[in-house]
Amino acid sequence: MNTPTAMTTAAFQLTRNPFGRLVLTTPQGDVVEDVVPVRAFPIQSPEDGISLIHTDGHEVAWVDNLAALPEPAQSLIREDLQGREFMPTILSIEGVTSFSTPCTWRVKTDRGDTSFVLRGDEDIRRVGPTILLVTDSHGIQFLIRDAATLSRESRKILDRFL
Repeated sequence: MNTPTAMTTAAFQLTRNPFGRLVLTTPQGDVVEDVVPVRAFPIQSPEDGISLIHTDGHEVAWVDNLAALPEPAQSLIREDLQGREFMPTILSIEGVTSFSTPCTWRVKTDRGDTSFVLRGDEDIRRVGPTILLVTDSHGIQFLIRDAATLSRESRKILDRFL
């Protein structure tokens, strides 16, 4: 296989092989099997800066903005990322067993209702001006994109831990 040098947005075609793996084809006709998309800024800018990495670890293409990429490449990258990434977004905090840690949180997420154990206040981190990352006792990370958009009751509970 001849690995091409890294190229930027839309200078390639993307398909799936019979095994479901991504295959990148350059304008020169070079074919790179087993390409994996990796977000540069998965929390703060999930649509910007996506690197297509060959399984040997070398970057073979760069996508400045995913939405600007033509179909079917855009959908293929989204599908692949969704299959590997698991970071539910908290939509509301339904209740907590205690305001001291460890405690169990009951939440509604974009992936359904769940509960998890928060070990300590330090497991809630600010990642940006509005973004919070909550890590449960098993290391699963939950995202709060903007605490101000949560219900008043959810914000009151969250404020007790910040």
